This record gives sequence, structure tokens and C-alpha cells, in this order.
Amino acid sequence: MTTVEQVPEIVDRVRRGFEAGTLRTVESRVTQLRQLRRLLVEQEDRLVEALATDLGKPAIEAYMADVVFTTNEIDHTLKHLSSWLKPEKVKVPLNFKPGSATITPEPLGTVCIIAPWNYPVQLLLSPLVPALAAGNTAVLKPSEVTPAVAAVIEELIPKYLDEHVVAVVTGGVDETSALLEERFDHIFYTGNGTVGRIVMAAAARHLTPVTLELGGKSPTIVASDANIAVAAHRIAWGKFLNAGQTCVAPDYVLVEESVEGEFLGALRDAIGEFYGDDPSASADYGRIVNERHHDRLTALLDAGGYDETVTGGSGDRSTKYLARPCSPASSPTRR
Repeated sequence: MTTVEQVPEIVDRVRRGFEAGTLRTVESRVTQLRQLRRLLVEQEDRLVEALATDLGKPAIEAYMADVVFTTNEIDHTLKHLSSWLKPEKVKVPLNFKPGSATITPEPLGTVCIIAPWNYPVQLLLSPLVPALAAGNTAVLKPSEVTPAVAAVIEELIPKYLDEHVVAVVTGGVDETSALLEERFDHIFYTGNGTVGRIVMAAAARHLTPVTLELGGKSPTIVASDANIAVAAHRIAWGKFLNAGQTCVAPDYVLVEESVEGEFLGALRDAIGEFYGDDPSASADYGRIVNERHHDRLTALLDAGGYDETVTGGSGDRSTKYLARPCSPASSPTRR
């Protein structure tokens, strides 16, 4: 794990890499992007294994949502990078004639990417793709909540990428706080609003621009003219992917009352089709990331005031298994 004392030197190293023009040319950026792709392809098994260790992710889920998602990002970027970097001619006002003007893309400098734990490979390395494509050097901060993934990333990044272009800082609150004390040219943070406020406050001291992706709420609406079976399958897949630990997963479903019973039955059937009669024994269903989050979610479920549980609702703290219940709405605002 990175120590607090090491953080300034790590940031300084990649900043010196930027100032030296390590990524000034398109060719140098392409090289680093291809190396990142090599890492993902050649070390796929290790990444998938680490995701299984931290989150109980099934291999196909880890491959699809973390590994292939990121390689596709790289492929798209490599395909379009040359055209994206071309200067763009723009018109100038009459009083500046006979002058001409162009917009020329330029890198910002050294960026910091702080990733969450739910998709710890994708949400760390996918933001790195445009950062490298634009010619920036980067410091990566994987989540300490997924230590197996963080350890693999910390080991592999220096083996594939130039140490003056990309560096990794591991650790928890103290190390992250030390990282945010440093000056960056952009900070990209994915996570919750509480830490997002801390990131923004730290960035404000240096007037650093920030990108915050803080999740949200994702209601799903099922009307009476919907194909109920298709809707149920899609909602079940979106909700239970990664054991529900996805910021854009359906949070709740608003169902037209005339098809409520049909929908709940179809949803129960879809869950059974995906995960069997006992999802806790299914190789296709993940786990809650740690016991603290399992306790938090269980407390929320216990406080939910469900009148009836259609399916699920059970859990096992020792294995971090949680069967999220599917229940009819008891609110007077039901539609």
C-alpha cells in the first residue's frame, strides 16, 4: 500500500512526465492506449479473479462489465483519435480580418482519477482512456474497499504503462486525503455525494476543474400496454447485475395498477430463470462488497415496512449474500 509520504513524489513524477512532453505526439498516446489494452487482454484472468474475490462477481459479468467495456472504449478511441485531434477552423469577426483562427485541442496536464468499488476496473481505467488520448498524465486511486483489485492494478500498471505517464496510489482515507492535497489539472471522481463534496472542496483550493459522477435514482415505469414478460426480464437483469450495486440500476418500479399482479409474477419468474430456485447457490449472482454494506442494506430492508414480500428478502452476513426483496408498493401514491 502507498504511504502518505510517498504521495507527493508519485504525483511529481507523472507531472514531470507531462512537462517533458512524454505524451505530446499522437504516436506516444496511441502506444500507451495499446499497452493499456494489452494489460486488459493479457491479464484478464487475474482481473476477473480479483473481481470475484472482492465482489463475488461471476466471470461473465466481470468480463462484460469491467474488462470488455474498457477495451471497447480503447478501440473506439483509437479509431477516432486522429480526427478528434485535428485543429478546427472557425470564423473570425470582420474586425479581425484578414486573420484566421483555429481551435487546437491541448492536454490539461496531470489528472487524478478516483474510482469507486462497484466496478473497480471499469470506473478506474475507462476514464484513463480519454485522459491518455488527450495527452494527459494521470494518477489513479483505486478503491480500498476492493483490495484485491487495487493490488492487481498497483502491480500491473507499471509493467505495461510508462511510469512517468501513469501512477497508482493505493490506500484509504489518509492516502486519499494526501492525494487531494496535491495540485492537479483535473480531478475525475466517481462515488457518493459526501466524498464528492470533499473532492470539490480540495479542488477549489487550486482552482482545479472537477468531474463528479455521483450516481442517482433510476425509476422504471411499466404501463399496461407493455410486454410484461420482456419488461420483467430487462428489469431483473438491470437490477440484479452486480447484486444490485450499480448506480444506474432500477431503484424502484412504478407499475400501472391493472398489471401489477402480472408484473410481480413475471419478475419472480425472471429471477428464478436467471438465478434458480435458490439464488444463494447460483454461480451467476454476486455478493455485497463487504459486511458493513451488507449491514447497511439489511437495516434499510428491515425499515422498509413491507406488507408482502413476493420473492427474496433473505441474507447471509457471513457470505455477504443478500436477496433483495420484490414487494408490492404500499404507498397511497401507487399507480
